[in-house]
Amino acid sequence: METEPGAAASPADRPQGTQEPEEPEGPRDGTEDGKGTGTGIRTTRVPKYYQLKRHLLDITQTMPPGTPVPPERTLATEFETSRTTVRQALQELVIEGRLERIQGKGTFVAKPKVAQALQLTSYTEDMQLQGLEPTSQLLDIGYITANDRLAELLDTKPGGRVLRIERLRLANGEPMAIETTHLPAKRFPGLRRNLAKYTSLYAALAGVYDVHLAEAEETIETSLATPREASLLSTDVGLPMLLLARHSLNTTGEPVEWVRSVYRGDRYKFVTRLQRPSA
Repeated sequence: METEPGAAASPADRPQGTQEPEEPEGPRDGTEDGKGTGTGIRTTRVPKYYQLKRHLLDITQTMPPGTPVPPERTLATEFETSRTTVRQALQELVIEGRLERIQGKGTFVAKPKVAQALQLTSYTEDMQLQGLEPTSQLLDIGYITANDRLAELLDTKPGGRVLRIERLRLANGEPMAIETTHLPAKRFPGLRRNLAKYTSLYAALAGVYDVHLAEAEETIETSLATPREASLLSTDVGLPMLLLARHSLNTTGEPVEWVRSVYRGDRYKFVTRLQRPSA
């Protein structure tokens, strides 16, 4: 005798030697207790650390930046859980930029992230628009030899000289990004010397060489902080970073720069306005 699809076969209908399938364990709907609502949808029970994380997020949203968070031991006692669970909840909030951990002092409510619009402006201009004071520390400057990829990006010959400028970018004294700029040396003679006279690279390009940027292609990816990046940006090794690559052209369509920037993912976010393409 045949049974309907999806219907359970009676003991008499099952082949000998087989057992009735066991009912899966755990919740089968959107509830946390697994009692079910008849939908047949199975979900995972909410972990203890996630419940704690949501609670901490709720209470810290009403606190001003810099407010200390209770120590791990206190939170573990209050929520009757392990310090490992508390540490996991705090770590995720640090990664998301909600909390800030200061070595030797504790964990504090973090400042709001800097929201930067995606537009063809310099770092100096971006920070000034945010009401922040931009400063830079020159980490390295010198000439390198262009490989095939860099030569293609900068419209120069493989093996040609490329000026490489690496800077630590700060806002109100806080490290925000590591920016590495590459420019074709033959197009900008003396740029290394002229940089000291201007507040930004773009200002130097316009003032000395009459070069104005008109368009750029920018890609955004994620990466994990290397030991060097973490040290320079005052963050932890392995924390998520925002990795930007910008290829900029001037008003005549000539390549001007290729820039690789690593921004702190816990302090930065990018904003853009989208429009539907015209028909």
